[in-house]
Amino acid sequence: MAQVIEWKTAGAEDIVWRFPNEEITWGSQLIVHEYEMAVFFRDGKAYDVFGPGRHTLTTLNLPLITGLITRIAGYGEKPFKAAVIFISTKAFAGKFGTSAQTTELAPLKVFGAFWFKIENAQLFVNEVIGGQNAYTTGDVNNFLRGFLNEKIIDELSHYDLVTVFTRLDETSMVTKNSLIDYFKRLGIELSDLRFEGIDTTPEYRERLFWLRTGKTSPEEVLRMETMKSAAESLGKSGGGGAAIGTGMVLIPQIMTPQGPAQAPAAALVICPKCGSKVPATSKFCPECGTQLTQVTGTMNCPNCGKSIPAGSKFCPECGTKIS
Repeated sequence: MAQVIEWKTAGAEDIVWRFPNEEITWGSQLIVHEYEMAVFFRDGKAYDVFGPGRHTLTTLNLPLITGLITRIAGYGEKPFKAAVIFISTKAFAGKFGTSAQTTELAPLKVFGAFWFKIENAQLFVNEVIGGQNAYTTGDVNNFLRGFLNEKIIDELSHYDLVTVFTRLDETSMVTKNSLIDYFKRLGIELSDLRFEGIDTTPEYRERLFWLRTGKTSPEEVLRMETMKSAAESLGKSGGGGAAIGTGMVLIPQIMTPQGPAQAPAAALVICPKCGSKVPATSKFCPECGTQLTQVTGTMNCPNCGKSIPAGSKFCPECGTKIS
């Protein structure tokens, strides 16, 4: 009775299955179901590939294996040794999840889903089955998940925190496009990839909130973070400064935004004749030429001549209204 090689127990989630008997006899019946491929594998390399249908194994439809065993043992090798690897060509969904970092070294926790199918069975068997010793569906899923996580970590390291969180769909698309070629080299078609969740630490969530308000620049965020860290440090060590809540102290040098020094506004007095505002250091009014008798922060009443505080509306001595 002819040997029958068939994958009878394929489940909906099964990607790969290895026929348990590697002693293959000429004339055996190979049955490949729809959405399956069968690959003959020997010495770490994929050889002949069969699509759906019933195949009687002969030297004519196994040219690669025939050439190999002829070189090794001549036509006398009966039966010949080879593993038959069945590959499902259906579309599959997988999950990923990993830790990554942004350009600011903000820690990320990301997870999502990806969809794929085996496009080139021979290449897939060479690169994944043989290259990674992934002979079961579990082994394949673990390899793909790890492979995908590694590429996602590398891709997200090129983005800043705001971009990752506010343009998640775009980030998913760019990440997917960057991974398509990597998967193709494994014989896999990556049809879609989406981030379903992303998070960071409380510290960076707060920083993200400041950035998202549009009222706080990245430099201001850094200054505020520095202020908080220094305040907590001083609060714990009992440093100087008035406590403001738990672990918070005032640090004027940090609280005050650094920028170009501004000159103090010049003091002004009112000319008693024309009412113009005149620098307090002036001896004469630049508008009407009236002489101004200056005492620091004072002026003379135009009626009684007494010295009165600069900017007064009435003379405290005679009651004259000052223009």
